[in-house]
Amino acid sequence: MPSRPPRKRSAAQLKQFGLHVIRTEAETIARLEARIGPEFVAAVNRLLRCKGHVIVGGVGKPGFVAQKISATFASIGMASFYLHPGEALHGDLGRVRKADVVMLLSNSGRSDEITRLMGPLKAIGACVIAITGDGKSPLAKHADVVLDMGPVVEACPLGLAPTCSSTAMLVLGDALAMTVSEARSLSKEDFARFHPGGKLGRQLMKVGEVMRQAEENPIVEDGATLREAVRVMTETPGRPGATHVVDGDGRLVGLLTDGDLRRYLLSHPRHPDLGVEVSKLMARNPKTVRAENLVEEALRVLAEYRVDQVPVVDGDMRPVGLLDVQDLLAVRRV
Repeated sequence: MPSRPPRKRSAAQLKQFGLHVIRTEAETIARLEARIGPEFVAAVNRLLRCKGHVIVGGVGKPGFVAQKISATFASIGMASFYLHPGEALHGDLGRVRKADVVMLLSNSGRSDEITRLMGPLKAIGACVIAITGDGKSPLAKHADVVLDMGPVVEACPLGLAPTCSSTAMLVLGDALAMTVSEARSLSKEDFARFHPGGKLGRQLMKVGEVMRQAEENPIVEDGATLREAVRVMTETPGRPGATHVVDGDGRLVGLLTDGDLRRYLLSHPRHPDLGVEVSKLMARNPKTVRAENLVEEALRVLAEYRVDQVPVVDGDMRPVGLLDVQDLLAVRRV
């Protein structure tokens, strides 16, 4: 804690300095646009050709940024880990191989741990990409590719605490990772494999992962009676609120739901005919989804058409599963 008491500042002054920090960092980011050129393209190509790991390192605040950049590369499917330069000098350098790309972050490019690491990295033969604010620093001099941020004025009132410089490093790291992702044509399905948990994982989960299938997938033929359909719905594990109706070839022709059953019973309160064929009560040509669709897409179908169940069909319109809104709501609560 500072030895002197804090200066008194009005609410307007506090707000103004907060805006100053934001604007200063925004201006720093804007100036990076002029520095996206051949060296950036060279760095992207080195990363695209990487046969090993993407290793990211830095000391102090750049070290924390390096950890985030490494995590971003991992999230797009590239094997990556964070390497502390100091620990690398005491044994962790054994993790580095010739096939790796090592990205080092240092605003000054003169951090002792960083400069001492350059010789050993060169001896290993790994490609070194530098992100620095000094294109003439030792780091820049010995790196294979240099992303020079240029002189950066920190937003700190003393001009010392890493603020704009660490933000610029983060933005450049994101630009590299996302450009690599775009060049590799990463799909939503690819992305989903690396994000199975949390909200992101739920958004990218496929219908086939949550649908009711096999013995939990109720099916009757279009000549079946209402009694038979109710028996199937009752005896199916999980007691779904619907059953598929298929033709002789097993292709979907309709869907009978609890709602259809209730409406029929209300219209025949005294003498309901349980021998009536389901084909007279079912909804024909129901909305369907595919097992490879995302769960979020299926939720939109259920909401748009105000239904509680939707058949999951294959390319031949055969029902391979049933999706119930309760199952999807349970997934969203996880």
